[in-house]
Amino acid sequence: MMLQHPAQVSASEVSASAIVPCLSPPGSLVFEDFANLTPFVKEELRFAIQNKHLCHRMSSALESVTVSGRPLEMAITKAEVAPEEDERKKRRRERNKIAAAKCRNKKKEKTECLQKESEKLESVNAELKAQIEELKNEKQHLIYMLNLHRPTCIVRAQNGRTPEDERNLFIQQIKEGTLQS
Repeated sequence: MMLQHPAQVSASEVSASAIVPCLSPPGSLVFEDFANLTPFVKEELRFAIQNKHLCHRMSSALESVTVSGRPLEMAITKAEVAPEEDERKKRRRERNKIAAAKCRNKKKEKTECLQKESEKLESVNAELKAQIEELKNEKQHLIYMLNLHRPTCIVRAQNGRTPEDERNLFIQQIKEGTLQS
């Protein structure tokens, strides 16, 4: 048995008391009231709730009527704001171009500076390597001269004279002016 409502009332406006007259007015329903309902009444309540949700969704959908995929309000304001927005975007792009050029120039200058410093350090390194070679050669020459002088030091030591005795003798000869060349 289907309930008929006079005056074509929508299902979202139907209350539980209209469907089941024996129930108390809406808002005072408790869980026990729903437990005693017949399956037919439960189905009618479920239908009423679904219709109410459906009507709510439709009304919210109508509020956001779209024009070319965008809400109507947004389309109007975008048309009004578009020139200002475009100008702002152009200015931002121009600033971005200037900043990018500045960044590239700064990077280029830094690279050049590092290149010059690298060349300078390579030059200093080459000079130091040359100086090392020079000092090694001098060391070899001094070792050679020391080895040449060693036999005379041994002979003097065998004669009982020490290097200090040699020094004192040298100083004495300088004082007397009898230094022989």
